Amino acid sequence: MDNLDEVYNELIMEHSMNSYNKKHLDKADYSEMGHNPNCGDEITLEVKLDGDKIKDMAFSGHGCAISQASTSIMIDTLKGKDIKEAKEIIKTFIGMIKREIKDEEELKKLEDAIAFRNVSNMPARVKCALLAWHTIEDILDKRENEGTASIDCCHK
Repeated sequence: MDNLDEVYNELIMEHSMNSYNKKHLDKADYSEMGHNPNCGDEITLEVKLDGDKIKDMAFSGHGCAISQASTSIMIDTLKGKDIKEAKEIIKTFIGMIKREIKDEEELKKLEDAIAFRNVSNMPARVKCALLAWHTIEDILDKRENEGTASIDCCHK
């Protein structure tokens, strides 16, 4: 194992055991539960927006070190970003985990979330790492579709 892998492992362990992002958010705009039935990981993600900017995020729940750390690091990575940029980062993270994106320049936008790059070598842990990322993706998709729900209903 090289030094970078060691640093990443320490980062993951630190976030899984001492996450300052694990708390309740007062007056959250969105709250969504994510659940991984394969291993029982369960999180509730809370998001506060300021226009198109992610102002604050927090989570509660339980699960393995990978799911808890991935959620916490995702919050650090996306907080303060606008929704368009956040969606690009989410897409890149999911692509990295699925081994579809390997370009170092593109992966830089993940910041500390790049620590999960080797999870793709552990198929049983892939869903753990992706749980929070799919949950925030659902929240942002719902937000995007809020204003179009009545229009979409009649054009099937």
